[in-house]
Amino acid sequence: MSVAHRRPVHRGYSSESSENEVYNILPVHNMLADHPALRFPEVRAAATALKTVGDLRIPPYFEWHSDMDLLDWLGAFFGFQRDNVRNQREHLILLLANSQMRLQPPPDIIDQLESTVVRKLRKKILKNYNNWCAFLARKSNVWISDRRSDERRELLYISLYLLIWGEAANLKFMPECLCYIFHHMAMELNRILEDYVDESTGQPALPAYMGENAFLQRVVTPLYLTVKLEAEASHGGKEPHSAWRNYDDINEYFWTSRCFEQLGWPLKLDSNFILLPTTEQNKEVGFQKFRGMLGKQKVGKTGFVEQRSYWNIFRSFDRLWIMYILFLQAAILVAWEKKGLPWVNLKEKDTQVKMLSVFITWAGLRLLQSFLDAGMQYSLVSRETPLQGIRMLLKIIVATVWTILFAVLYSRMWKQKNHDFGWSSKANSMLLNFVEAALVFIAPEVLALLLFIIPWVRNFMEKSNWRVFHALTWWFQSRTFVGRGLREGIFDNISYSLFWVVLLAFKFSFSYYFQIRPMVKPTKAILGIGVIPYKWHEFFKKTNRFAVGVVWAPVILIYFMDTQIWYSILSSVVGALVGLFSHLGEIRNIQQLRLRFQFFASAIQFNLMPEEPLFRTQGNLRVKLRDAIRRLQLRYGFGTQYKKIESSQVEAGRFALIWNEIVRTFREEDIVSDLEVELLEVPPNSWNVHVIRWPCLLLCNELLLALSQARELGGTDKILWRKISKNEYRRCVVIEAYDSVKHLIQRIIKEDSEEYSIVGSLFDEFDKSVTSEKFTERYKLTELPEIHNKLISLVKDILKKPSVKDQQKVVNALQNLYDIVIRDFPKDKRSIEQLRQEGLISQRSDGKLLFEDAVQLPVKEDESFYRQLRRLHIILTSTDSMHNIPKNLEARRRIAFFSNSLFMNMPHAPQVEKMLAFSVLTPYYDEDVLYNKEQLRTANEDGVSILFYLQKIYPDEWDNFLERMRQKDKDINDDKLWSIYVRELRLWASYRGQTLNRTVRGMMYYSKALQMLAFLDSASEMDIRNGFKELVATASRTEDASGLRSQSFPSGRSIGSSSSGVGMLFKDHERATALMKFTYVVACQIYGAQKAKKDPRAEDILYLMKNNEALRVAYVDEVSTGRDGVEYFSVLVKYDPHLEKEVEIYRVRLPGPLKLGEGKPENQNHALIFTRGDAVQTIDMNQDNYFEEALKMRNLLQEFTRYYGIRKPTILGVREHVFTGSVSSLAWFMSAQETSFVTLGQRVLANPLKIRMHYGHPDVFDRLWFLSRGGISKASRVINISEDIFAGFNCTLRGGNVTHHEYIQVGKGRDVGLNQISMFEAKVASGNGEQVLSRDVYRLGHRLDFFRMLSFYYSTIGFYFDTMLVVLTVYAFLWGRVYLTLSGIEEAIKEKADTTDNKALGTILNQQFIIQLGLFTALPMIVENSLEHGFLKAIWDFLTMQLQLASVFYTFSMGTRTHFFGRTILHGGAKYRATGRGFVVQHKRFAENYRLYARSHFVKAIELGLLLIVYASYSVLKTDTFVYILLTISSWFLVLSWIMAPFLFNPSGFDWLKAVYDFDDFMNWIWYKGGILTKSDQSWEVWWNEENDHLRTTGLWGMVLEIILDIRFFFFQYGVVYQLGISGGSKSILVYLLSWIYVVVAIVIYVVISYARDKYAAKQHIYYRAIQSLVVSFTILVVVILLQLTNFKFTDLFTSILAFIPTGWGLILIAQVFKPFLQSSVVWGTVVAVARLYEVTFGIIVMIPMAVLSWLPGFQSMQTRILFNEAFSRGLQISRILAGKRSNPGY
Repeated sequence: MSVAHRRPVHRGYSSESSENEVYNILPVHNMLADHPALRFPEVRAAATALKTVGDLRIPPYFEWHSDMDLLDWLGAFFGFQRDNVRNQREHLILLLANSQMRLQPPPDIIDQLESTVVRKLRKKILKNYNNWCAFLARKSNVWISDRRSDERRELLYISLYLLIWGEAANLKFMPECLCYIFHHMAMELNRILEDYVDESTGQPALPAYMGENAFLQRVVTPLYLTVKLEAEASHGGKEPHSAWRNYDDINEYFWTSRCFEQLGWPLKLDSNFILLPTTEQNKEVGFQKFRGMLGKQKVGKTGFVEQRSYWNIFRSFDRLWIMYILFLQAAILVAWEKKGLPWVNLKEKDTQVKMLSVFITWAGLRLLQSFLDAGMQYSLVSRETPLQGIRMLLKIIVATVWTILFAVLYSRMWKQKNHDFGWSSKANSMLLNFVEAALVFIAPEVLALLLFIIPWVRNFMEKSNWRVFHALTWWFQSRTFVGRGLREGIFDNISYSLFWVVLLAFKFSFSYYFQIRPMVKPTKAILGIGVIPYKWHEFFKKTNRFAVGVVWAPVILIYFMDTQIWYSILSSVVGALVGLFSHLGEIRNIQQLRLRFQFFASAIQFNLMPEEPLFRTQGNLRVKLRDAIRRLQLRYGFGTQYKKIESSQVEAGRFALIWNEIVRTFREEDIVSDLEVELLEVPPNSWNVHVIRWPCLLLCNELLLALSQARELGGTDKILWRKISKNEYRRCVVIEAYDSVKHLIQRIIKEDSEEYSIVGSLFDEFDKSVTSEKFTERYKLTELPEIHNKLISLVKDILKKPSVKDQQKVVNALQNLYDIVIRDFPKDKRSIEQLRQEGLISQRSDGKLLFEDAVQLPVKEDESFYRQLRRLHIILTSTDSMHNIPKNLEARRRIAFFSNSLFMNMPHAPQVEKMLAFSVLTPYYDEDVLYNKEQLRTANEDGVSILFYLQKIYPDEWDNFLERMRQKDKDINDDKLWSIYVRELRLWASYRGQTLNRTVRGMMYYSKALQMLAFLDSASEMDIRNGFKELVATASRTEDASGLRSQSFPSGRSIGSSSSGVGMLFKDHERATALMKFTYVVACQIYGAQKAKKDPRAEDILYLMKNNEALRVAYVDEVSTGRDGVEYFSVLVKYDPHLEKEVEIYRVRLPGPLKLGEGKPENQNHALIFTRGDAVQTIDMNQDNYFEEALKMRNLLQEFTRYYGIRKPTILGVREHVFTGSVSSLAWFMSAQETSFVTLGQRVLANPLKIRMHYGHPDVFDRLWFLSRGGISKASRVINISEDIFAGFNCTLRGGNVTHHEYIQVGKGRDVGLNQISMFEAKVASGNGEQVLSRDVYRLGHRLDFFRMLSFYYSTIGFYFDTMLVVLTVYAFLWGRVYLTLSGIEEAIKEKADTTDNKALGTILNQQFIIQLGLFTALPMIVENSLEHGFLKAIWDFLTMQLQLASVFYTFSMGTRTHFFGRTILHGGAKYRATGRGFVVQHKRFAENYRLYARSHFVKAIELGLLLIVYASYSVLKTDTFVYILLTISSWFLVLSWIMAPFLFNPSGFDWLKAVYDFDDFMNWIWYKGGILTKSDQSWEVWWNEENDHLRTTGLWGMVLEIILDIRFFFFQYGVVYQLGISGGSKSILVYLLSWIYVVVAIVIYVVISYARDKYAAKQHIYYRAIQSLVVSFTILVVVILLQLTNFKFTDLFTSILAFIPTGWGLILIAQVFKPFLQSSVVWGTVVAVARLYEVTFGIIVMIPMAVLSWLPGFQSMQTRILFNEAFSRGLQISRILAGKRSNPGY
C-alpha cells in the first residue's frame, strides 16, 4: 500500500487551483505561468479553443467557474474523474498544438486553432468508431457535416472519446466496447447540445449517468466485473479456453447488433451478458439494481472458440495443407509410371485420368475442414446465431455430396473403361462429366484468383457494407469486423507472389526428383514381396502396406517440412539483395570510414538537418528524382557541393557540434579514453586554421606523406599542390599544420618583442610565396624533413609545461628552427644586410641571443591551448594508420553503423517543432534498477563478484572509467573507490547489465538529441561559432590539472540537462521544444508497494526521476478503505526540482485490481493513458539506446507520413543490436541468431513479403491509431502469453501496415546462460503453441491471400511446427527401423528390396541432419554477416561457431522448442517464465539442470538411444558398420547433444569435485520427500507432481492422445521378447502374454521389499534382511531352473532390460494420466516409488558421460576454452575468474 498522499475529492472541477498545482508537461491550469512551453502560440491557441464553453448549458448540481473549459463541462455532465479530466486536457492540448505546429504553410493567425487541425484529429481518433457504425448499419452519433465546420462540437467529440478511453481501465483492450459506450454517450451529448427535452420529466435532457465518479462506477465497473469474473473462472488460465470468455470474446459481442437490444443504455445489469459478484459487493460499488445469474443463460463465446488440438494447424491453414497433399498425390501418381520425365508420363491418358483423383482428395479435405469447423465451433451456435449452425450443416452436406459425387463419377469412369477395354466414347463421355463437375468445383478458386489479380476489387467487396456483398461472401467466411480488405497493391502482390512461385517451384521439383520418385521402386519391391518370415506373432499377415507406410513416414514428414529450408535459403538471398540496395554494410570499419568521412558534414546536413521550407514540397516525381540524384552525389562524392567543406561554413560547424557530442557521449559511457576523444573529435575553428579540422584519426601519417611527396616529386607549386590535394585529408592537414605552427610560434613570443616582428615577417614571406605559386622556386623542399623534426622538438618541449626558469629548451628549439629557416631553407642565399632590411634578423646589439627574453608560454591551467598543442603534436608525429582507434569494439561498431546510416535512404528531417511528437513506454516490475554495493561485491560460489567479472569482460572500459575518475595511473585503493565513488561504481556496473538504469539512460538520449537538434534548427552561424567558443572556454575551466574528470564526463549526470557538454548552449526554447515532443513513461507497476516497504529499488527509481527531467513513473497504488476494502489507482509521478521531492501528478481510480490477464500488457495498458504524442515506442527493460541513433528519430517518425504500398505505416519496425554477444560463446550463438532474425528476417518480412508483425520491442506505434483499436498488446490469460506479437496480428487484421527500417538501431540484451536461453525458448515456443489456437491466427490464415498466408505461416507457428516435424522425423525413422528389424521385415527387404542405398532415404536423412545442426538457422546469419561485415569474416565466424559446438546448441534448442510447442498444443500449461537477466558465470548444479531438462531432453534422448541400441543389436545391417553409421549418425548426434549440452555449456561443467558434489546433491533431492511447504527445488516428489500439472488441466482428447503416445513403450517388450532365447523361436502370442509375468513379479518383489523396509527396517532390522535374502535366493533359484529346464540364456537377463524397462516407464506415464483416480488408492504409492527409481536411473545414465569426461585430465580447461573462447580472444582471463584467483580481492 502506498504512503503517497491522496488528493481530496472536490465538489467541482475547479480550475482555480493554486499556481503551485503540480503539472505533467504543461501548466495548463495557469496559462500565464512563466513556462517556456507556454510561449508557443500553438499551445495558447489549443488552450483557448478548449475554453470556448460559451453558451453551453451549465451542468446542474455542479459548482461551475467561469474559467472552466470543455473538458470540465464534459466531466461535470458525465461524471468523469477530476484527474482524468486534467490528464486528458493536457493530452489534447499537446495533440492539437503539435498538429498545428506541423501545418505547412503556417496559418495566418498563429494564436488561433485551425479548423483543419481539429477535423483531422477527430477523423483519426474516431475512424474506428465510424467504421464500427457502418459495419453494424448504425447511424453515427457524430453529428458533423464535412461541409460545415463546427470546431467546438468536434472538440467535444474528441474530448469525450479521450475521457472515456482515459478512464476505461481494462476495457481499453476492447475497442468496440468503447465504441458502444461512446456511441450512446455521444448521443446524450447531442441531446444536450441540441437542447432536447426529456419526455418523461419535461426537463432538459441529461445523461443516463451523472454525479461524482459516475462513469467509473456505473459504466466501467459492471463491464470490468464481467471481465474479472470470467478471468477468475479460468482459474489462472488452467481451464479450457472454451469454458470462459476472454477480452476478445467480450469485445466481439459488440460486433453484433444484438448488443443494442440485450445490453441497452443505460446498461441492463440483468442482461445475460453482464456477470456481477454478490449483492453486498454490488452495494459497495453503488449499483441500484441487481439480479443474480441463477437460472439465466449467460452469453458464451463470441466469434470464435479456442479448442486445444493439433487440427488447428490444418484448420487455420487448410489451403496450405491441401496444396501439399494434392501435389503429393499427383507426384506419386506421375512417378509411379516410371517412364521418364514427369511430362512424358503425363502424355499417357491413363495417367491423366488418374490425376483427376486429386479432386476426390480435395473434396474429402473440404469435408474434413467442415467437420472440424463444426466440431470446434459448435458452441457459437445459439438462438441469436442460427445462421452459423445452418452454414456449418450446409458445408458438411455440400462437402459430402462433392466427395461422393467425385468418387462415384471416378469409379464409374474406370469401370466403363475396363468394360470397354479402352477409352470408348461412353467412357470419354463419363470422363467429360467428371471434368465438368471439377470445373464447377474449382469455380470459386478461379474467382478468388481473379480477385487476387485485381486486389482493389476484393478490398472493396470485403470493406463494403452492402448487403449484396454480405450475401455473396456468407458461404465462404463469417462476417467479422476485422480481417476485411487485407489485400495489398498490385506491385506488392507481384513481388511476394514471385517470391513464392520461385520457392514452390524449387521445393516441388526437389521433392519430386529427390524424395518421391526414388521411393517408387522400393515401394513396388516391398509390395511385391511374397511370404515374410516374421520373428514375432503377426496379427495381420499381409503387412507389406504397413511396411511401405513405415518406410514412407520420414519422407512424408520431411516433404511437409522442407519448405522451411527453402524459405530460409530464398529469404536469405532476397534479404541480402534488399540490404544491398538499402546500402547496408558499405562502411564496416575505420578504413572505410576514412573514405567517406569527408562527406559526413554534407550527409548530416542532408539527412539530419531540415530543409528550408521554400524547398520542401511533397510527393511529386520531380522532387523524388531530385532527392535520388542528390543522394547519389552524396554517397559517391559527385558534384562540387559535396567535395570540400571549409571551416568557415555553418554546415561544418553543425557537423562538428554533432560529431563532438557523439564522441563526448562515448566518453561518458567509458567506451573511449581521453586520448581517443582527442583523436576522434573535430576541434572548433581556432588558431586561425582556414580549413575544417578533421579528426586526428583521419589525418594520421598524412603530413609525413605530404612531406615525402614534396621532397621526392618536385615540380611546380601548382603540380605539387594538385598531387597533394587529391587526398582531401592530406590537403587539410598541410594547411592546418602550417596555420597551427604559425599561430603557435606567434602565441609563445611576446607581441612587443622584436622576435615577434621577425617571425611575422618570415610567415608573411611564406604566404606571399604560396600565393604567387613560387614556393618551390624559392625554397629547398628537401629541408622540410629537418624543419619538421625541429618543430616536433619545439612542441615536445612546450608540452612539458616548463616553468619560467626552465624555458631555455624552448628558446634553443626556436633558435635551431630559426637557423634552418634562414640559412638552409631558401634556395637563394641572402646577406645579413638583406636579411636586416627585410626584417628577418635582429637589429639589437646587446649581444643577447634571439628569443632569449621573448618567450612567454601560456599558463599551465590553459587546457584549451595545450589541448590544441597535443593535436598539433599528433599531426606532426603520427606515423601509423590508427586503424585500431577506437580500441573498444562497441565504439567502433557504433561509429561504423552511424556513419553508414548517413548514406542510407531515410526521410528528410523536419524541424523539431514540426516533427511528430512521441513517447517511450517501458514496463517494469521488480527487476534490478541499479546494482547495489552488496550485489557488486558479493562473490558467488566460484569466488567471482559481479564487479570483478565486469572488469575482466570489459577491461578497456574499466580503464577508461578509472581514467575518468583520475585513478588510472594511481595505486587503486578499494576502500577509496567504494567510499568516494560508490555511486559512480554502481552506475558503471549497471550500464553493463540489463538494468532499468541502462534503459532509462538510453531512452533519455532522445531528450538530449531533440534539444540539440532544436538548437541547430534555429542557430545562426554566429550562434554556432559562439557556442564553440563557450564550449572551449568551459573545457578550459573544467579540465584543469587538479579537477576530477568526472566533472567533465559524469556518468550519472542528468541526460538532456544543461549541466555539461553542448547542453550548456540550450536555452528555454530548446528545453520546451523537447518537452513538447518527447515523454518517457516507465510503468513501474508495484512502485507504490516498493516505497511502502522501503525497497532500495524505489530509491533508485527516484534517483532516475531526479536526474532525468522528461522521465515519468506510472504505478498502481492500493489504498485501504477499511473493512479489508481496497481502492486501486493509476498514479503518475515525477521529481520536482524546485520542491526537491517526488510529486504526484495524476491519480485516476481503477474499478478494481489491474491484473486480470497477462501481467506485462496490463501494466502497459494502465500507463498508456499517461503517454503523449502521435507515436509511442515500446521499449523493454533489457534494452538500450544510443545518442547518435536518437538524432535520427525525427527522420523515422516521418515514415508515418509516407505510403508503403497502398497504406501508410501504423507500426515502424526498428533494427536491434544485441549487445550481450561478448559474454560467452553461448551468448554469441544466441546473439548471432537473434541478430539475423531482427535484421535480415524482419527485412524480408517487410519487403517484399508484406507480412511483418510486431515481434517485440523497439517498434514505434502510431499511437492514435492503436489508441482506438485495442492498444499495443493483448492481455487475455494464457492465450496471449506472447502478448507483443498479437499487436501485430491485430494491426494487420484491422488494416494496418507494418514496415521495417534499418537506418536506426536500438540496443537489446539477451539471455546469456543455457538455462536462461532455454526458459526463454520455452516461453516463446509455448506462446506459439497458444497462437495455434487463437482466433487471430485463424483469421489471418483465412483472410490473407494465398501467398501472404504462406509468408505468415512460415514466419510464425510454421517455424515451430516444422521444427517439431524434424524431431518427429527422427522418431519416425528410428521407430520404423526398429519395427522393420524386430518384425523380420527388414531381413526380407534386405534380400528382395534393399532400401539402404535409396536416394530418397539419403535425402531425408541429410535434410533432417542439416536442420538438426542448425545450418538453415546459420544461413541467414552467414548472409547477414557477409552483407554487413564481409564474406570472409562471416565464414570465419561460422567456422569458429562450429568449433565451439554451435551445432550442439542449435540441436539442443530444437528439442526445447519441440517439447514446449507440442505439449502446449496438446495439454496447455503455457506460462510466463522469468529468465533472469543477470550475468551467468556460476556453475549450475546437476539437480537444477535435471529439473529443467529431464522431460524435454534427457528422457527423450534416452528413449532414442534405446531405439538405436535395439536397432544396432538386431538389425541385419549390424554387420555392415559403415551403413549403420550413415543411417544413424544424425540420430546419435541428436541423442548426445540433448544429453551433453547442459554440461558442455555449464561453467565448470566437467570439474571432478563439482561433479561429486552435484551427484550427492542430486541424490539428496531425489530421496527427500519434504512436506507441505516444500518447493520443487528441494524435493523430487514435489517437482514430479508440478511437472505433470498439465495433465490435470488437459481435456479428454489430450488424455486419450497422451495414453496412445505412451503405449509405444510397450512395443519394446513385444518386439524383444521374441528375440530372447527362452522363447525358443516360438511366435505364439503366449510368449508376449507370459512375458507380463516378469513385469508382475518385478512389481510384487518391489512391493514386498518396500513393505518390509517400511515395517521392519527401523526396529526389526534382522527380519528386513531375512526377507531380502529370501527374495534374492528365490530369484537365483528361478534363474537356475530356467537355465536348466528351458532355452533361457544368461544373456537374456541383460537383453530383457531393453524389453521391460520401457514397459515400466510406459505404465508410469499412463498412471500419471489416471492420477485423479489412482491417487487415493494403494497403487499410487507404488507408482511414486517406482517413478523415483526410474528418475534415479535416468540421472545416473545422464551423469555417466559427464563423470567420465570430468575424470579425464585436461577436459575441463578445454571446455572452458570452448565456452569462453570469444572472451579469450579479447584478452579475458576466464580461467582466473572461474578459479576465483584475483589480484585485488576487494573487487
